Amino acid sequence: MVMSPVRAGAPLLEICVDDADGVAAVVAAGADRIELCGALGLGGLTPSAALVAHAVESGVPVHAMVRPRDGDFRYDRADMGLATKEIRHMVAMGVAGVVVGAMVDDQRLDLDVLARWREAAAGVAIVLHRAIDLVADPVEAVGQAAELGYDHILTSGGAATAEQGADVIAKMVEVANGRLSIIAGSGVSADNVGVLIARTGVDAVHASASVREDWGDSRVLGMGFAVGPRRRTSADRIAAIRQKIGEG
Repeated sequence: MVMSPVRAGAPLLEICVDDADGVAAVVAAGADRIELCGALGLGGLTPSAALVAHAVESGVPVHAMVRPRDGDFRYDRADMGLATKEIRHMVAMGVAGVVVGAMVDDQRLDLDVLARWREAAAGVAIVLHRAIDLVADPVEAVGQAAELGYDHILTSGGAATAEQGADVIAKMVEVANGRLSIIAGSGVSADNVGVLIARTGVDAVHASASVREDWGDSRVLGMGFAVGPRRRTSADRIAAIRQKIGEG
């Protein structure tokens, strides 16, 4: 695969993956960073230690998800304690950053827990994930994350997709004012990435660049072994997004 050059100063391209094939696709297509998860079909959970080690060995910077369960982001003491241990373990394994989020209710970030996780991730980058899209005011929450020392925020601007939330994302970039990086994610593709960057001014974009495939055995879904079709990271789709960023 021939990779197109990306212009200097262009936004970074981050690809979320949840398996070794996804890591290989990122390496082949030349994305800038991996967001490593388990179970992307559930929105991304904490990946296994072996997968983290494999991704780190790829040489591509890895931001590892730390999410102890699916569902909402209101964690009990056991969840929070487990996540803190996972953060420290990830840092020891050599990740470039960790990706976290926590809320106290349906409207507000849990700033106390987020502060503790910032301390646990000392020495690496820390990302506030799309829990921010559930708060009452994502723009206000940018300032809160910056005060806690967070390095990045992944957001769709409180909408189902980044394209739909572009106006809010642009306001978040304005409020961030260089204190942290805003990453636009959800529904990002080669078809919309150029317009999304132009409308928002983000420092980075986040995509799955995946194709959906049938499992080949109807029992897989019927027995609850999966919640939908297989999501396979596509090196061609990564390369297409990368090319559009380079053209911007």
